[in-house]
Amino acid sequence: MHADNDIPDIPETTAAAADAQQQLLGDLEQLKAAVAQMQEERLRERAELDNQRKRLARDVEQARKFANERLLGDLLPVFDSLDAGLAAAGTEPNPLREGLELTFKQLLKVAGDNGLQRVDPVGQAFDPDRHQAISRTDSAEHAPDTVVQVFQKGYLLNDRLLRPALVVVSGS
Repeated sequence: MHADNDIPDIPETTAAAADAQQQLLGDLEQLKAAVAQMQEERLRERAELDNQRKRLARDVEQARKFANERLLGDLLPVFDSLDAGLAAAGTEPNPLREGLELTFKQLLKVAGDNGLQRVDPVGQAFDPDRHQAISRTDSAEHAPDTVVQVFQKGYLLNDRLLRPALVVVSGS
C-alpha cells in the first residue's frame, strides 16, 4: 500500500479478490449442497405421503369389503338351519317346502350380493385351506383324498375363508 493516499496496490487487490472469490465459491457450493439435500428430503417426504395415501386407500377398501363379516358370520347357523329344514322336508312339493326354499334362496342372494359364497365340495379334491376333514372312509368310487360327504357347508367372504366345510374324505 502507498502510505500517502491509502490506495491499495494492485497485486494485493487481486489476491484479496481471489480470496473473496474462493470464499464465495465455497459458500455457493455449500448452498448448492443444502438445496440438493432439501430437494432430496422433499422427494422422500412426498414419496412417504404417497405411500401413506395408498396404504390408507387399501385399508379403507379392506374395511369396506369385510365390514359385514360379523353379520354374515352370525347368519351361518341360520343357513345351516334352513339347509337342515329343507333336507327334513323331503322332496315332495308342498307350500311349506316351497316357502322355505324361496326364503333360503333370497337370503343366499342377499348374502351373495355382499360377497358371501358357499363351499360345497362334494366330489372335489380335499383342500385343507378350505375344508376340515372330520373323518376318512374307504370308497371304491372316489379317488383318494376326495370329498365324499359334507356335514356342514363352508363359506367364503370375498375369497377369504369365513368357515371351512366339515367333510368326510376318501382314504387311499
